[in-house]
Amino acid sequence: MSECRIQGEKIYLRLMTAEDTDRIVSWRNNPRVRKNFIYQKPFTRQGHLNWIRDKVDTGEVIQFIICEKGADRPVGSVYFRDISREHNRAEYGIFIGEDDAVGRGIGSETCRLACDYGFRVERWHKIILRALSDNGAAIRSYEKAGFEREAYLREEVCIDGVYRDVVLMGLLNPEPGM
Repeated sequence: MSECRIQGEKIYLRLMTAEDTDRIVSWRNNPRVRKNFIYQKPFTRQGHLNWIRDKVDTGEVIQFIICEKGADRPVGSVYFRDISREHNRAEYGIFIGEDDAVGRGIGSETCRLACDYGFRVERWHKIILRALSDNGAAIRSYEKAGFEREAYLREEVCIDGVYRDVVLMGLLNPEPGM
């Protein structure tokens, strides 16, 4: 899978490598990005390298870098975590790290490409995601991509001493028998 590259119209996805660490740490520490994550503690270089060693290298996570085609510029990351081969499912996550790439449809195209990869290549039956309930733009984008709200988890997480609600969403493989 080290050669994996998924082509879209405006973007392509390539596998993340350790060389992307500084970029990802910078993106995840961007206040615009961090405020929409359940895990909001500052990211560190060592923490990300541990993530690669403990999660990516073990197959529990598949992580891609989102790149603009024309400029060949990395603008964000998309990943599948908590991959369950037993239950044929994974949890989806995305962030657009570059401020000037927000609101241009990159997230929607990424979602379509990544989920198609999950269903066709990994052959998962279901992809889930969790979103903070007040992140309306993300929830609308996920619904546009076909995700459905499955649960509303009241006061599910405590961030900076405040309990926040979480929306659990799911997308089933459109191909029968997967």
